[in-house]
Amino acid sequence: MRWTYSPLPAAEVEALSQDTGVNPVLAELLLRNGHREPEATAKFLAPALAGLGDPFLLRSLAAAATRLRAAIAGRESVVVLGDYDVDGVSSTALLVSVLRAFGLAPRFVVPRRSEDGYGLSRSAIDRALEGGKPALFIALDCGTNSHEEVAYLCAQGIEVIVIDHHRSKEQALRQGLLINPHVDADETDADAAWRNLCTVGLVFKLAHGLLKQLRAENHPVALAFKLRDYLDLVALGTVADLVPLLGENRILARHGLRILQENARPGLRALMSVAGVKPANGINPVDISFRLGPRINASGRLADAALSVELLLSDDIDFCAETAQQLDVFNRERQDIERKITEEAERLIETQYADSPGIVLFSEDWHPGVVGIVAGRVSRKYNRPCVVLGNEGEFAKGSGRSIDGLSLVEILSVCGGPLSSWGGHPMAVGIAIEKTRLDAFRAHFAETVRSHAGGDIAQRELQLAAWLQAEQVTEQLMTELEALHPFGQGNPEPVFGVSGVVFRQNPEVFKLQHFRFQFDNGRGRRLHGVAWKMADRLPPLGVRLDLAVQITWNHFNDRKLLQLELIDWRKAES
Repeated sequence: MRWTYSPLPAAEVEALSQDTGVNPVLAELLLRNGHREPEATAKFLAPALAGLGDPFLLRSLAAAATRLRAAIAGRESVVVLGDYDVDGVSSTALLVSVLRAFGLAPRFVVPRRSEDGYGLSRSAIDRALEGGKPALFIALDCGTNSHEEVAYLCAQGIEVIVIDHHRSKEQALRQGLLINPHVDADETDADAAWRNLCTVGLVFKLAHGLLKQLRAENHPVALAFKLRDYLDLVALGTVADLVPLLGENRILARHGLRILQENARPGLRALMSVAGVKPANGINPVDISFRLGPRINASGRLADAALSVELLLSDDIDFCAETAQQLDVFNRERQDIERKITEEAERLIETQYADSPGIVLFSEDWHPGVVGIVAGRVSRKYNRPCVVLGNEGEFAKGSGRSIDGLSLVEILSVCGGPLSSWGGHPMAVGIAIEKTRLDAFRAHFAETVRSHAGGDIAQRELQLAAWLQAEQVTEQLMTELEALHPFGQGNPEPVFGVSGVVFRQNPEVFKLQHFRFQFDNGRGRRLHGVAWKMADRLPPLGVRLDLAVQITWNHFNDRKLLQLELIDWRKAES
């Protein structure tokens, strides 16, 4: 692992520190992430809901809000079809909740992966219409490229709204209303605050627009409606979908995580209980990414994601407890399948694709429902974009995950010719390809990654955000760093270099893989830390070392303790 650090001009750091009143360490982190103007920096550190822009700036949103207003006034029948990942599930729960509050009784359906495939498929539509033809059909987190399917609905006299954030290389829909910030956007929209919203964020904007229209009419429900109370659902989808936590996403996620922490939603309380998430300790993006999100996803990957929607909508405590347990069982089953596939994928990489800059893996035996998780694991381990595909008849279907600095959207725009379909965003995509075309795609993908990377990417690069002396690692620093939360895409958690550390006690190995450590900070205080999966690299005693760490809180026995998480170590250079 190669450590990199680019010092910033001390005068700039000092100036921002003085202008904003923040610690010089925090000022350096802000500058490193492009925050130079004091006023904009203050807004970044304290993102307010008032900072959300006018929802009607989004193309077609005003028309969609007007159509929903008519549906409410006419008590029309509505069907909502949402995708089966966390973004689709949370989007469906949010829109159904809003429509119910205004007196509608929308039916909802989620595609079944094994029966319907991905997105707005004909089989999913036909299943959605089994209860009768609605006046309005709303597709969430899918449908941008579904020209034939939307035409099929329109031919039956059904009006269609599509709300989606997946990028497309095809023409925009010719029928229905499409809300997608990446389709038909003007060049002036490139830096718009709403540009990187995922679908649940777009649904939130639509709900905001609907409320503005109805409040202008003094609608009594709209005047009393508190959209803020639904930000927990927005945070779920936003964090889980790997969109940049900047701009409006940062505002929505920051406030949504707080609502999630205070949550009165029985389904989420039950899910937190089985996932071991303790709201009293605070809710962070990792709780969604590694605990809540995988359990919501598990039903869509292995069974029917409608179950997860029901959980988020239900007020029945017994149903929520039972359903949360069921999702936990699905998640353990998913973990077993994923563990086996990951082991096989790593063997393939090390025996056949060790030198490839971009990796495409496929097996007839792999479950297409969990390969996205495997793609994420192997892309992180080998520091390369990876596409992992499972068997689906004559097609190979699955997901790709990328690494910082390489956009899969740009890569597939060049080499995606052999694909039957693809869509997604820079860090994560879904694809389908005829099995006979796999070899051609594999070669083209590797070459395209090589040209975009501009060099060898196999060696992982560890970018340090700042260098600290051990005595600077304090609770006060950690408290100030919390102003940068939530960390995620576009706002990575900082990795600090701590110089000149000397271990005087042997680290304590536990579970054969990890170790705990402690050292003196030079001022008579002990600092404690943990190293995950590094028991094979124990640091030596009595030698000056440089540590690469993240600084966290460890909640233990109702106490909040400062903890270092070791990323890497090396012998001190000076």
